[in-house]
Amino acid sequence: MQASTFQTPLGVEFLSQDGNLSTIAYADVKAICFVQGFDDPAPRLDGAYFVSRPKKSGLWVRMRFRDGIQMDGLLANQLLQLDPFGYTITPPDQAINPQWVFVPRAALIEFQVLAVVGSGLKAPKKFASPKPEAQAKLF
Repeated sequence: MQASTFQTPLGVEFLSQDGNLSTIAYADVKAICFVQGFDDPAPRLDGAYFVSRPKKSGLWVRMRFRDGIQMDGLLANQLLQLDPFGYTITPPDQAINPQWVFVPRAALIEFQVLAVVGSGLKAPKKFASPKPEAQAKLF
């Protein structure tokens, strides 16, 4: 499954380890975790919260799934990167699996933006003003 082309209007395309391609409806998916390897333990989404303000810039969001579980994540603060079928977020702890999580809109009952961290806009550089010339002595 490629991270950029797994979404279709009908659902999520899933390639099994056997090589079979199937499509799963968004309503049947809670989350898709992008992991480093399959040998690691299964990722847990419940109780994944930021303990302090995230360091990376983006939108600090909190999602509540249909089953009541809540999860924090960092969403890109870029409208062009928003997916029409869901949200691709960075979970609070990237040292463990998963690295990214795709959450379909149909899996959520609540979605809150807690904070805007950083900004996509950069402040213009301030140019040094020229030093005033000394006044000429007349007398």
